[in-house]
Amino acid sequence: MVRQEVAATKAAWPLIERGLPANPSAGVRAAVRAATTRAAALRLPGVLEEHEAATLTGPGSPIAGEFRSYSVLAARAWQLIGAALEQSEHGSAAAARFARANVALYIESVYDAHFSLAQIGKKLLAAYDKLGGAAAFGTSLTPSEVAALAANFSEADDRLRPHAAARLGS
Repeated sequence: MVRQEVAATKAAWPLIERGLPANPSAGVRAAVRAATTRAAALRLPGVLEEHEAATLTGPGSPIAGEFRSYSVLAARAWQLIGAALEQSEHGSAAAARFARANVALYIESVYDAHFSLAQIGKKLLAAYDKLGGAAAFGTSLTPSEVAALAANFSEADDRLRPHAAARLGS
């Protein structure tokens, strides 16, 4: 599900990173809908859910927090961008002004969510080393398995470029 959300976000990102277009095309609306749907479908792995994550200690705790931040922030931000788009096109004049005045906050939140996601791989590698690496984990978690896990969460794959350039009131 994460890969689908990342792909949908990367498709929509160039269309909204500077703010909502004055006259959004059907393509913009479709891209925002797709990203919203994919972000809403994100599910936390059981170990990262609130009641389970509380048992994580040491380096595992921040990794769980990064993933929770990503999933919740991405889902809410895309939902709010979709609502802002709807209000800017079909709402009252006041609702449209409010939507445009605040959409930059939601766009920045999508960026922040993906920044969090991109940090997981680095934090996973650092945590593995901090906990003793191969000497501590032996065959239960090998360096190649950790590297493969970390590769699923990388700056190259998950971080959005360019940084959001939307401004309040855009």
